[in-house]
Amino acid sequence: MHQLRGRVGRGAADSTCLMMYQPPLSEAGNRRLTLLRDTDDGFRIAEEDLAMRGAGDLIGTAQSGLPRFRIADLERQGALMAVAQADARKLLHDDPALEGPRGQAARVLLWLMEQDRAIRLMGVG
Repeated sequence: MHQLRGRVGRGAADSTCLMMYQPPLSEAGNRRLTLLRDTDDGFRIAEEDLAMRGAGDLIGTAQSGLPRFRIADLERQGALMAVAQADARKLLHDDPALEGPRGQAARVLLWLMEQDRAIRLMGVG
């Protein structure tokens, strides 16, 4: 939902997004359309989208549903996740091959969380 919103209205030209549906409209569909009608705040739309569909598998292929975290709650710990993301970006900037002590620790952590396949995906952009 927030990705669609981000593609409408880019650039200097005026734009319009016409959304059509075929009745009956589900409760979730109604909620989504109402949100898109009521706001153009991409952050608010992204937050609501996350709350509605779940985060999915952040280091994998599932794009919706509940993530397989054992501790973190993305909806309630967003600020902590932002700090973790910034730290991960710094680690990858400083040690892209994860060969240093912190990089090796990250590899072990990913392995322990059964997410070590993410190492192959790091250079994918």
